[in-house]
Amino acid sequence: MNTLLVLLGPTGVGKTEWSIRIAEKLNSPILSADSRQLYTGMPIGTAAPTSDQLSRVKHYFVGILSPDEYYSASRYEEEVIPLIQKLHKEHPVVVMTGGSMLYIDAVCRGIDEIPTIDEDLRKEIQQLYRKEGLDPIRQQLKLFDPVFYHQVDLKNPKRVIHALEICLMTGKPYSSLRTNCCKKRPFHIVKIGFTRERQQLYHRIDARVDNMISNGLIEEAQRLYPLRHLNSLNTVGYKELFDYFDGNCDLNTAIDKIKQHSRNYARKQLSWFKRDKEIHWINLSDEKTDVMAEIMHQLSQL
Repeated sequence: MNTLLVLLGPTGVGKTEWSIRIAEKLNSPILSADSRQLYTGMPIGTAAPTSDQLSRVKHYFVGILSPDEYYSASRYEEEVIPLIQKLHKEHPVVVMTGGSMLYIDAVCRGIDEIPTIDEDLRKEIQQLYRKEGLDPIRQQLKLFDPVFYHQVDLKNPKRVIHALEICLMTGKPYSSLRTNCCKKRPFHIVKIGFTRERQQLYHRIDARVDNMISNGLIEEAQRLYPLRHLNSLNTVGYKELFDYFDGNCDLNTAIDKIKQHSRNYARKQLSWFKRDKEIHWINLSDEKTDVMAEIMHQLSQL
């Protein structure tokens, strides 16, 4: 049976370059599982593959949307599954790489059948959020779905808003639509997780932020500033610089916050992934490990 090779791990661990090397070895295209690299005009802040990297291997789901377009993990599942099956006609192994946990789960496990949100409803709730903040949305969610209200991270606007949208769209509690059933896929799935020793990972993250600044992240954020209310820009790197532009902090503080929040996100990613017992982990800090040989071995076990 054909195989989907999923290369995952925390931000800054080195997924992009390793995925390209592996895809070249396997003569495979790459499916990006990064919820922010989908958007155009944001290559620096999202650490999107460079033009040189894109020329080495065919990539999908990189720079295909304008920042104001709505996208979701369920839509990703709908578009990726048939594409994988199409690509498998020429490529026995297809590589998917990224760190967006929900997007990876959407492909490997499947997303519950959730209806598409009406655009007018979405705009209405976003307008409420911009005017009055998250609290009134939280209170509505508590009224419509007290079960999910006590499960969700109430400080996460994206999760809270999405749940309320579903409640209002369907007239049913969001929690009642979540079955968490694992869908069967018509291909093998091999998951490889990249990790590093914590201090080395943090050093790489800090260095990457410095490189982003040197490569023009501030100028990129300035161009995107008029769109700062969009969900696509609710992203580490841009949020902190928007605060700087608004006069809420100085530039050095904004950069330090980008590094801190990136490290926090890396911890969150690792905590999420560590719950998945199907992932075979490779520590890139261990110089004795032959990464390519290890991956080929995992593929040969099917």
